[in-house]
Formats: sequence, C-alpha cells, structure tokens
Amino acid sequence: MITSLKRFIEAPATANFILCVILFNAALLGMETSPTLMSKAGAVILLLDSLCLVVFVAEIMLKLVVYRFGFFKTGWNIFDFVIVAIALLPFGQGLSVLRSLRILRLLRVVSVSPNLRRVVEGFIAALPGMGSVVILMSLIFYVGSVIATKVFGHSHPEFFGSLGGSAYSLFQIMTLESWSMGIVRPVMEVHTYAWAFFIPFILVTTFSVVNLLVGLIVNSMHDVGNKEAAGETIHYRDDVLARLGAIEKQLDALAKRE
Repeated sequence: MITSLKRFIEAPATANFILCVILFNAALLGMETSPTLMSKAGAVILLLDSLCLVVFVAEIMLKLVVYRFGFFKTGWNIFDFVIVAIALLPFGQGLSVLRSLRILRLLRVVSVSPNLRRVVEGFIAALPGMGSVVILMSLIFYVGSVIATKVFGHSHPEFFGSLGGSAYSLFQIMTLESWSMGIVRPVMEVHTYAWAFFIPFILVTTFSVVNLLVGLIVNSMHDVGNKEAAGETIHYRDDVLARLGAIEKQLDALAKRE
C-alpha cells in the first residue's frame, strides 16, 4: 500500500497534475480581484478555489502518510506545508491583507519544477558570497553618500540634502533610472565637474559590483547543476551495480543446481 502510494506521488504525471492545479488556482485568485467577474460567477470561482485547496491538502496528507516524519527532512516539503497551512488559516472579512496571502500558493510552482528549484538553490548557495559583496557595496554607498552630501547638498538639497537622501539618489543613479537628465545634469549646471564623481561611481557599482553579484549567482547555479548531475550518475551507477549483483547471484544459484 505505502509502496503504491509512494510510486503514485513520485510519478511525473502526478507532479504535472499538481503543477496544472497550481497555475489554475493562481488564475482563479486573479479573477477574484475583478468585481465584474465576481458579480457574475463569484460562487463558481470560490468553489473552484476551494477544490484546488482540497487537492493541495490531499497531496500533503498523502506525503505525510508515505514519508511520515521523514517528510519534514526536506526543505521543499516544509515549504509546501507552510504555504498550504497559510491557505487554511481562518481569515475574516476584515483581514483582506492576510487573505491575499493565498496567492503564495503560486510559489509552489518552485517546489514542483526541478528547473526552478535549481535556480532557487543556486541563489541560496550564493548568499554567503553575496554577503561580502553587499558589505563592499554598503561601504561604497556610505563613502559616496558622505561625499555627495558635503559637495552637492547645499546646492541640491532635494537630492543630496541628507545622508539618507544622498544614498537614495545614488541608488537611483546606480539603477540608471533617469540618472542623467533627472539628477546629474541639474547638478552639473552648478558643479561643472560633477561628472568626475558620478561616472566613476556608476562604473564601480553598476558595471562592476552588480555584475559580480550576477556572476556569483550564475556560478552557484552551475555548481548546483553539477552536483545534481553527479548525484544522478552515482545513483545510476549504484543501480547498475545492484542489478549486476542480482544477476551474479542468479548465475551462482544456477551453477549450484547444475
């Protein structure tokens, strides 16, 4: 019985079905934001939403039956359990913000799709290295904010009037959002050589440090992919060795009979 349930849960068809239910449920939650749709077919939409939740709960219950306490040894299983548990919370009419958390069910796509899981695992693996880069970025922003506040604060207080305001303006410049016409050119009308500060800042932050973060994430994803490939190879090797061992035992048994 347990073996059959485990085979059913781990079957690709079951995973694809759950993925389709997740995407369908996400579409239903989007429909609930439309007053027109809710006035015409609100009862049907809510019924279908409840049926999707029943499917999710049934999936979690089956996994608990099959894996028992081993279910909570996998981070993705805990993630699914928390998402479904949030959906079961008894939100009242006045807790519309909490009710909107039901859309978190869409995040279960990450746990169902192996490719998305690999992306998230690569991102998590990159966090330690990203910490050092974030510290470096913070130091650059702090130094730049102090300089900008002292040099440009008196003439352009709307951008650089305080340390926090300067940091926000420099962040906008780093993202290249209206940095030239919106901030730098007005500053250069008063401070002609202001470009000597802003251009190196952009080169260091936007094109160097940010790309370093991207590189760390890409390398981590590559490492995760290599580990999965190595694990699949080991599993395949063990499976082949087990089969060869079984064949050897059968041959030995036949030889003894003869």
